[in-house]
Parts: sequence; structure tokens; C-alpha cells
Amino acid sequence: MPKGPQGQKRPADVIGNAVHIARIATGEEQETTLKQPAKRKSGLAGAKARVDATTAEERQETARKAAAARWG
Repeated sequence: MPKGPQGQKRPADVIGNAVHIARIATGEEQETTLKQPAKRKSGLAGAKARVDATTAEERQETARKAAAARWG
């Protein structure tokens, strides 16, 4: 069975997908969500730790490098 971008299982054909959607609509199956609260919470904690570990000048330099890479 093919997997989606987040690893969720998907039916391989159009009819299988239609049956899957009908099951979700009738409540037989739960809809797969892409939200992953544990990863978000971990990312927020990492961002806070990164802010605490770097100085304002280091963060500005990182931002300048990111902007140069994006626009340069």
C-alpha cells in the first residue's frame, strides 16, 4: 500500500480511495491527520533552548546568512 508524505497509508487506486473517503464519512475509520503535536512541542522547546544558548549578535548573523541565501 502506498504511503503519503507523512507516512500515512493510502489506497493505491481511485476506487479504493473513494471507499476510504466513504468510510471516513460514515465514521467507520478515523481520518488521518498531519498534525503531530509532539513534534511541534519538541520544536518549540528546541527554539527556546537555541534562543537561550545564543547571543543577540549570533542570532542576527544567522538571520543575515539566511536572508542572503534566500535572496542572494
